[in-house]
Amino acid sequence: MTPNFARHFATGWLKAWNAHDLEQILSHYTEDFIMTSPVVIKLGLSLNGSLQGKAAVGAYWRKALKLVPDLRFELIRVLCGVNTVTLIYKGVRERTVAEVFHFTDQGQVDWAMAHDDTPEH
Repeated sequence: MTPNFARHFATGWLKAWNAHDLEQILSHYTEDFIMTSPVVIKLGLSLNGSLQGKAAVGAYWRKALKLVPDLRFELIRVLCGVNTVTLIYKGVRERTVAEVFHFTDQGQVDWAMAHDDTPEH
């Protein structure tokens, strides 16, 4: 993992989300990637907070994009790890989110875990 790769990923990922371009968002992920988020539990989509695969996660994100038509993420910081990138950004209703992305050797995300400052989990 290099800082240049991490910044490039962050730029493309945010651009896709802010354009509400679900196909472009999903292009960053493997077919069977796993997404874990406290929002998944809150919405009753999974007891353990995880969804697997582009079909399941894509359906969740498609619904989110429709429910929040003015959704826009604002990047705060990009952190580089070993095979991981963490993005810290302002999300829905100005909540701070830290999302960790694990990358395959081919440069695609195979799992991601979101963390936010929502007190009602």
